[in-house]
Amino acid sequence: MASRFRTLRSAFARWIGRPGLHDLRGYVSVVERAGRLEDDLTGLDDEALLRRATAIREGAEPALPAELVALGREAARRALDERAYDVQLQAAVALLAPLGGGPGIIAELATGEGKTLVGAIAAAGYVLGGQRVQVLSVNDYLARRDAAWMGPVLGRLGVTVGWIEQSSTPEQRRAGYAADVCYVSVSEAGFDLLRDRMRTADEDRVQPEPDVALIDEADSVLLDEARVPLVLAGSAGTGDDLAEAALLVAELVPDRDYAVDPDGRTVSLTDDGVHRVERLAGVDNLFEDGRLLTRVNVALYARALVRRDVDYLVADEAVRLIDPDRGRVARLRRWPDGLHAAVEAKEGLRQSERGAILDQITVHELIKRYPVLIGMTGTAVSAAEQLREFYQLETGALPTHRPTIRLDDPDEVYADVETKEKAILARVATEHAAGRPVLLGTSDVAESERLAEQLHDQGIEAAVLNARDDAREAEIITGAGAYGAVTVSTQMAGRGTDIRLGGPGEEDRDRVADLGGLLVIGTGHYPSRRLDDQLRGRAGRQGDPGRSVFFTSDADPLITRTGDQLSGADVDHAQRIAEGEAAELRRITWHYNEQLRAQRRQVLEHRERLLITGLAGDQLAAAAPERWSELTETIDPEVLGEAARQLVLAFLDRRWSDHLALAEHVREGIHFRTLGRENPLHGFNREIAEAYRGLIDEALSDAVEAFGDAVITEDGIDLAGVGAGRPSATWTYLVSDNPFGSPEDQLLAAAGRALRRIVRPGAD
Repeated sequence: MASRFRTLRSAFARWIGRPGLHDLRGYVSVVERAGRLEDDLTGLDDEALLRRATAIREGAEPALPAELVALGREAARRALDERAYDVQLQAAVALLAPLGGGPGIIAELATGEGKTLVGAIAAAGYVLGGQRVQVLSVNDYLARRDAAWMGPVLGRLGVTVGWIEQSSTPEQRRAGYAADVCYVSVSEAGFDLLRDRMRTADEDRVQPEPDVALIDEADSVLLDEARVPLVLAGSAGTGDDLAEAALLVAELVPDRDYAVDPDGRTVSLTDDGVHRVERLAGVDNLFEDGRLLTRVNVALYARALVRRDVDYLVADEAVRLIDPDRGRVARLRRWPDGLHAAVEAKEGLRQSERGAILDQITVHELIKRYPVLIGMTGTAVSAAEQLREFYQLETGALPTHRPTIRLDDPDEVYADVETKEKAILARVATEHAAGRPVLLGTSDVAESERLAEQLHDQGIEAAVLNARDDAREAEIITGAGAYGAVTVSTQMAGRGTDIRLGGPGEEDRDRVADLGGLLVIGTGHYPSRRLDDQLRGRAGRQGDPGRSVFFTSDADPLITRTGDQLSGADVDHAQRIAEGEAAELRRITWHYNEQLRAQRRQVLEHRERLLITGLAGDQLAAAAPERWSELTETIDPEVLGEAARQLVLAFLDRRWSDHLALAEHVREGIHFRTLGRENPLHGFNREIAEAYRGLIDEALSDAVEAFGDAVITEDGIDLAGVGAGRPSATWTYLVSDNPFGSPEDQLLAAAGRALRRIVRPGAD
């Protein structure tokens, strides 16, 4: 039924001309041709199979899609004792479309349909066609697992495999990227690019120029992560100490001193709150002390809106952010510095080092570097329009190998959260008594632990999978289909590991199947329909029986944001609103980064010339001929040229880092312009263009001035002696999205509303 519905949906989308959807049925004929090659390939010994693949790679035979996927199927059969299904070959052919001049495609395959093998077959096809492939995953675990799993398959065709993880050394990274197929997380690929851009010797580069990016869980990477900046930072001490502001805000009383808007996204001081802050801080007018006002506001935001065990955990005496889309601890992430420091102060933790941004890149900008972009996911069709808009990609859904028989029940709707949770617990108890495995999908750590505790009180022991224990993710999820299992999970259960009926070895498969298979219960709808679909997709894998149902209430966060009474239509409407807001934020981020992208490109092109040519020495010799002539009498020309290169690079990098800091400062304050009716984006672009003008020339002037005093010996140049020393340490992190807008934005929006009420009573 689900397969027929998917076909009808695809046909209807084509009929109405829905953007982004691509009909993949045309690739069936290619799969049929591949099938006719199967007997021939099966009869070859291993050496003959390798010779056939090598002949294609060396150009002696044409790289035809049918033969490429047929070779991949035969390699998998020999390496894994696993014959790829026709639908897997159909997906691989779709991914290979750019080899024949076709569009980049995101292939939607349901959970359990074998995306990992599809990716390996497609990757092998590109390598035999003469291109190098990076398989971009969402984390190190999957990169390492898939490289080890698919390595023997690719090896049968003479394709080398590497992988990279956070602990990889520069030598290991260089070797990993040099392989024909490299498995690496998106964040590590981005961090390596940033480090390569800031290298001070050409031989330190680890990444080659990219060819093909094959993205696993493509919708998550391309959309949910698109706005996330990956940052390379250097030591810069700590920022403002917000402990005093946190103590002050702790004295404020909710509702009396500050008010949180009904949607839970904005907080502001009341008149009583303003007076209380002034009294506690010992100031006459809070609004005349901009620094205090900002510190109080960000501390208030941290107290009232940022929730422990929902938005973050405290572990190892540090704030650990929770990825809102995956439910995992985002180990490399932090909020923008002011908010992060405010949450640390709220929790009484030592403030972490702030770091000066040396360079940064968004995931969107990183991905757009690849000439060929393709991907796979279990949930892409609902995001097809955005994938086309932001990446010029087409999206196509593949049928399942076996008909999907999972039953998706209508929502069970309740008036409030308490009543809803009682109903959930009762349903779990009933199903558990019969031995049916149950997976509860929750929205956050706090909810997962609360429900698990309530189940424990009823004598039901549940396995809990959330950000506190993500190291056991695969172990917990593989056991979620066992007879009598009850698993409570955040969004972490959505991806990466299959749930097999009857347990990991399927020893009780028939017993569980007779009970109706895995029951998936959603404790509320997620902001995205894709997240709902991911949870539902945990049941009904490869034709298994299964069932899903969502329990909802009028008090669920998704619904309270819209203020409507709950119905199926309202849920869909609310999700569309949330998805539309996310898409608009991606557009805004793209527009704000557009000018910086162009400026960065110009700086990097100039930096590359400095790095690989003698330009720096020529510039210093022309600007300070007497000093240059003096040094040439005692210093080897190569040493002097390298000293010049390091000096000019150091000041260029410093100017660029300062420019990024200025851009961040301007953007944080740009919404002051809204009070004066100036377009914030126009104002931002104007200021950034003005600030950038002459940056490269000014960096050279800095270097020329320092050149006169620099100590240069046969051992090189003392950069620290002229104030151009590089950071003693660098590190990488991701800046997590602030879903509510910056505290400054909220403050200014509230001030703007207040001003309009004063100037034009009744304006709101």
